[in-house]
Amino acid sequence: MDFSPSPRSAELTERVRAFITAEIDPVEPVIHRDIASRRDGGGDPWEPSPLIAELQAKARKEGLWNLFLPAAHAGSYAADFGTDGGAGLSNVDYAPLAEAMGVSQLAPVIFNCSAPDTGNMEVLLRYGTPEQRQQWLEPLLRADIRSAFCMTEPAVASSDATNMAASAVLDGDDVIINGTKWFSTGVGHPDCKILIFMGVTDPDADRHGRHTMVLVPIDAPGVRVDRMLSTMGYFDEPFGHGEVSFTDVRVPASNILLGPGRAFEIAQGRLGPGRVHHCMRAIGLAERALELGVRRALSREAFGRPLAKLGGNSERIADARIAINRSRLLVLHAAWLLDQGMSREAVSAVSEIKVEVPNMALDVIDLAIQLHGGAGLTDDFPLAAAWVGARSLRLADGPDEVHRSVVARIELGKYK
Repeated sequence: MDFSPSPRSAELTERVRAFITAEIDPVEPVIHRDIASRRDGGGDPWEPSPLIAELQAKARKEGLWNLFLPAAHAGSYAADFGTDGGAGLSNVDYAPLAEAMGVSQLAPVIFNCSAPDTGNMEVLLRYGTPEQRQQWLEPLLRADIRSAFCMTEPAVASSDATNMAASAVLDGDDVIINGTKWFSTGVGHPDCKILIFMGVTDPDADRHGRHTMVLVPIDAPGVRVDRMLSTMGYFDEPFGHGEVSFTDVRVPASNILLGPGRAFEIAQGRLGPGRVHHCMRAIGLAERALELGVRRALSREAFGRPLAKLGGNSERIADARIAINRSRLLVLHAAWLLDQGMSREAVSAVSEIKVEVPNMALDVIDLAIQLHGGAGLTDDFPLAAAWVGARSLRLADGPDEVHRSVVARIELGKYK
């Protein structure tokens, strides 16, 4: 069991970190201030800053592009669409890259490695037809367009995906789509052009064989973004999370992914690596929060002493370091298991980190906020937004309770 990154991964990680320091860090606060200014001043905060496209062009020129592409499925796409080295990476090799990107809210977008596009591109890589890949995967790999994943519904407990009420009914050579989805991340972006929709096709089939995934263009008649949702006051412009209604939307049956009734198969293939990517980035987020907190603790004094020496703060800082390192090892273990194949042990490991890492990140970010005092709650620092992002991960791609249930079921099954 070897978690060491390959020489290629180590070299790419250093280049990603250098790019973030030199190119992204200086402009990221400018971009966020511009969005806030437009929001407060009656402008359009959903219009992307031109600085993003400029940075993406620089990243692609340097080969720091589509680094998420998996070695097992990348084929010629890594070479054809700008990835330095011309090949995909294993999960273990991608882990330090994703962690490096996690220190910045903007970095995954700049390297074309951000959710939900990465998961949707992996779906098209693994399950799409050549025609579907040409029409939708290739422009996504160029970042000409963006995408969204429409699975969660407002009217049912979506932690149990078999509750889904939206439908995707075959009608001759077409599929008719009806229903409402929400927390569809990315639909606020003006470049969002394609949705992956999951709905019931055969309600009488086995509970895991009822659903179908369909590619639905966002401009298809009957598709409407009803509203953008805030998460604890944040709208996350220009990407956002939206509520989307589908009313008698008709698309060709050739837009079905893999085949009718096979959505759960696709979902498991999509969400496993996606959960690992989320956790990798969250470790980077926790590292950034700890750095900010420690610098604050060393630079500010109260009662004649540095904050680091007051109120047990040094012990809390030590605990944060231990927690981050522990979580990183768990993520690398899960990544290594996925690289060996999707075993029951890998399934358990992915659920383990999906519980462990967001909770760890929340604790570390909370410490950093506390060390900043009231300033930590403002947008003068990235900590409040970081806390909201980490908190959302306890729900996104399955809540803690579901993942604990998965771990418990597998563990109990060993002794039956």
